[in-house]
Amino acid sequence: MQNSQHSHYAGAVLLLIISIFSIQFGSSFAKVLFQSHHVLVVAVMRLGFGAMILACFSKLWQMQFRNIVWKNMLIYGSSLAAMNALFYLALARLPLGIVVAIEFLGPLSVALYYAKQKTDFIWVGLAVIGIILLIPFKQTQYAFDWLGALYALGAGTGWAFYIISAKRNTGISNQHTVALGMMLGACIIFPFAYFTSTISSIFNVHALGYFLVVAILSGALPFSLDIMALKRLPPLVFGTMTSLEPAIAAIIGFLFLHENLLFTQWIALCTIISASIGCTYSIQRSKKQRISEIQQL
Repeated sequence: MQNSQHSHYAGAVLLLIISIFSIQFGSSFAKVLFQSHHVLVVAVMRLGFGAMILACFSKLWQMQFRNIVWKNMLIYGSSLAAMNALFYLALARLPLGIVVAIEFLGPLSVALYYAKQKTDFIWVGLAVIGIILLIPFKQTQYAFDWLGALYALGAGTGWAFYIISAKRNTGISNQHTVALGMMLGACIIFPFAYFTSTISSIFNVHALGYFLVVAILSGALPFSLDIMALKRLPPLVFGTMTSLEPAIAAIIGFLFLHENLLFTQWIALCTIISASIGCTYSIQRSKKQRISEIQQL
């Protein structure tokens, strides 16, 4: 029984890690597209193409529309729209690792809300220290854009609602929830993209291929993995495990976008990773202890 639960938990953590790498590679690729397409156009295509891919794989046409809990579904779709649009608006102004670090305040607040043990606050506090070290308060290669930071905070709020709404019952399967949620998110962003850019630019054959790659790496794949992981992991674990995202984003930004980091920021990466590992270990150990105590009764 314990081995089965351990495998169930370990599998969910693995899904989450794959999701994190996928979405950060997709984000670095999307930032390159900002040179030729408006930020909101990229956000719409990310969600729209991702929704179409998932709709085909999940056979969305077989979904039972009468079973949909539209209130929860709309909250989920709106959170995806806010998280994606505001994230890309911030990414156009700040380095990838910095944007993800600020955005992470959203899931971190969820982790803090669900914290119950004293050790939980230690790991969350360690993640906070890492995030503070990651933000370049002094002038570096990049000027710190405060509007970009506000966009990132907004994206973090969307991320927090995404974590909470993904655990709510929508009346349909996980895959159908993600596909329909991404469709709703794309529809919400589309009017803003239409009035701020030239939509016709997306119909370039080469551009469609790039949008498809972004949609898979940053949309269809990670959101599908996230919702599966969320069903198996406590909100605290999910919230603190995602503290890996700023570290991974900073490394990918350095390797692929040539966004250099300060020495203190590399220390921050180690701090954030330590918080993630520590939280996962302490929660798993606590679960084992509770199971052992129940068996002894």
